[in-house]
Amino acid sequence: MRAREWARVPAGMADTMQHYLQQIAGTLRPGTVKNTDVTCVAELKRRHVERYRQWLLERPAARGGPLHRHTVRDRLSKLRGFFRRLDEWDAADRPPRQLVLDSDFPIADEPLPRFLDDAAAAKLLAAARQDTDPFARLAIEILARTGMRRSEMLGLTIDAVVQIGSAYWLRVPVGKMHTDRYVPLHPQLKTLLDDWLLHRPEGLRSNLLFTDHGRPVNASRIEAAVRKSAERAGLGRVTPHQLRHTLATQAINRGMSLEAIAALLGHRSLSMTRVYARIADRTVADEYFAVSEKVEALYDAPPQLPADAEGAEMAKLRREMHRRMLGNGYCARPVEMDCHFESICESCTFFVTTIEFRPTLERQRDDAAAKGQVAREQIFDGLLSRLDGEAS
Repeated sequence: MRAREWARVPAGMADTMQHYLQQIAGTLRPGTVKNTDVTCVAELKRRHVERYRQWLLERPAARGGPLHRHTVRDRLSKLRGFFRRLDEWDAADRPPRQLVLDSDFPIADEPLPRFLDDAAAAKLLAAARQDTDPFARLAIEILARTGMRRSEMLGLTIDAVVQIGSAYWLRVPVGKMHTDRYVPLHPQLKTLLDDWLLHRPEGLRSNLLFTDHGRPVNASRIEAAVRKSAERAGLGRVTPHQLRHTLATQAINRGMSLEAIAALLGHRSLSMTRVYARIADRTVADEYFAVSEKVEALYDAPPQLPADAEGAEMAKLRREMHRRMLGNGYCARPVEMDCHFESICESCTFFVTTIEFRPTLERQRDDAAAKGQVAREQIFDGLLSRLDGEAS
C-alpha cells in the first residue's frame, strides 16, 4: 500500500519527502512519525495548499461525517512544519515562501478536561478495591493517586520506588514530554507496590514493573480495568486519562498551586496546567455567592398591594406588627424584605436598640472580649457608644 502511494509521487518529490521523514525520525517519537501525513511538497503554489485544505474539510471521516477540526489542524500543522524544516535545512527542493498561513487553521475547540467529581471518584476506587485482579486494583490506585499517563505507568521499572529523606517517591520515566520526574508516593500505594513486587515472578529478563508472562502489559488491560470498575460503580464510561484530570481538579479545588500541579503532572508549561484553573475558579465562586442572596431576594419578593390600596393607618399597623423583638433590641426590616442573616443582627442596618437593652449589650460585649472575638466586640462597643450618644 505504502509502496504504491510512493510510486505515484514524482521522484524528486519523493526524495525530498523521504529525507524529511528520516530526519525527524531522530527527534520525534516513532508514533509521531508514523502518523505524519504529507500529501504534496515539490513545486507547490498557494492554490495547492488551498485545495488540500478544502479536500480535508470535505473528506469523510472513518466513522462518517467530516474530519474533526482538530484533525484538520493537525494535518495542516504537519505540512507547515515540513515546509519550515526545508527552509531551515536550506533544501534545494522547497517552496519559495511559506504556503500554510495562520488563517488556514480552523478555530480549535477548547473543551475543559473531563473529570470525576469527588463522589464518583470515591465510588470508582471502592469498586476497584473489590476487583479480584491485583493488577486492576493497583493500576487504578496508581493513576488516581499520581496523575500519571497510562504510558508512563506501563513504563515504570522495578526500581521506580525511591526513598528521599523520610518519604517515598515514585520515579516516573521519560514519557510524552521527554522528561522524567518524581511524584510523592502515598503510603497506601507504597504498600500495594511492595506487595506487587513481592509476588512478581523472579528471573524475568525485563526490568519493567508490570509484565504479563514476561511481556509488557498491554495498554488495553488498563482500559479494561478502569471500564470494569466504572461499570461496577455505576458511572458509565470512564477512561484512564480522566483519572489524571480528576487528580488535578481535586488538587486545585483544595488550594494546591498551579506550579505544584504542573510539577506533579509533568507539564512543561503552565499554560497546560491553567486549564484546571478554569474548572475551579474560586474567585468567580466567591463573588457569585456574595451576590446570590441579593439576587434571590429580588426574585423571591412577594407581590405588594398597590400603594393606594393601603391606608396610612394600615401601613403604620403593619410596620409595628413587623417590629420583631430581639434579645437586645428590635428588627425594623420591612416585611417584604426577607432576612437570611438572623445570626448577625447587630451589624444589620435595620437593627434598632434602646437604653433598656444596655445591660444585655454589655454582657455580650464582655463575652466577645473574653473569647477574643475582636470584630464582635467592636460591634457591641459601637452600639453602646451610639446609646450613650443618644442618651446625652
